[in-house]
Amino acid sequence: MTLKNRRIILLVPLAVVLGLLCCPRRVSAQTKLYLKDGSYQLVKSYEIQGDRVRYYSLERSAWEEVPRALVDFEATERARREEEAAHQKELEEAHAVAAERFERPEESGFEVAPGIRLPGEEGVFAFDGTRVIRMIQSSAEVVTDKKRAAMLLALPGPLLKNRAYVVLPGARAAVRVPSLQPVFYVRAADELGAKLELVVVKSRKDSRQVEKVEWRGGITKPAELRAAVALERAQVAPGLYRLKPLQPLEPGEYALGELIQKKLNLELWDFGITGAPATSTAGDETPPALRRSDKPPKD
Repeated sequence: MTLKNRRIILLVPLAVVLGLLCCPRRVSAQTKLYLKDGSYQLVKSYEIQGDRVRYYSLERSAWEEVPRALVDFEATERARREEEAAHQKELEEAHAVAAERFERPEESGFEVAPGIRLPGEEGVFAFDGTRVIRMIQSSAEVVTDKKRAAMLLALPGPLLKNRAYVVLPGARAAVRVPSLQPVFYVRAADELGAKLELVVVKSRKDSRQVEKVEWRGGITKPAELRAAVALERAQVAPGLYRLKPLQPLEPGEYALGELIQKKLNLELWDFGITGAPATSTAGDETPPALRRSDKPPKD
């Protein structure tokens, strides 16, 4: 995924997604089970039992059923094949990154340390103190809170907030950064480095939550709630920005995302901090300073 392919997050209205997973065989991990009305639901596994499809809902952590006649098996299988192909490509790219100890950039690349330079082309890179790591872009998606949707249907008027989540597939990112104090470099012609935010990502069973979106239909504007890490930002060369966390990062999952009019782009550079500190002058390792990008409306 190139920098030109970035897309802006779309805040979808609340809808009860009745789509549940289906396939003529039991499957594991995260699967999209499509219904014939075009909706789907994320499930861990499913199986056909007569005229019913039984599935394990990842959102509600419980077994549920749906009539077999409502399930679009062809769309479910097609989506599964596409996701497997995309996941395999990401793994191959991650293996290539892990296999190389140092980037071998052009001599004209910006020097981040004595003898270590960035590649000359556009991209987002992490420097862990000994090597330059090329970041890989991943696509997030908006998932509706169906439990909250069911409550809204049962109550008169906008008494509760609508709620949705922005999630990344998989429990962890393919790119792993060993240093607790990495420095990020962003080379792009559109001043991307001035708009990136470092977000703490919350790991779940088979996905990672980037942020929560809350709103009341017709009353309040959507509020995007996410935990962001404070950055020291500097333009070190034309079209090149350096982003440095103000405090060491805790081991866990993170993502760099572009903010456009305070909305987070769905194309993210996700990575994990493994916890092996790189050489640095910092003495204390404290948790990152978190902040909310927007305050949610009160119930």
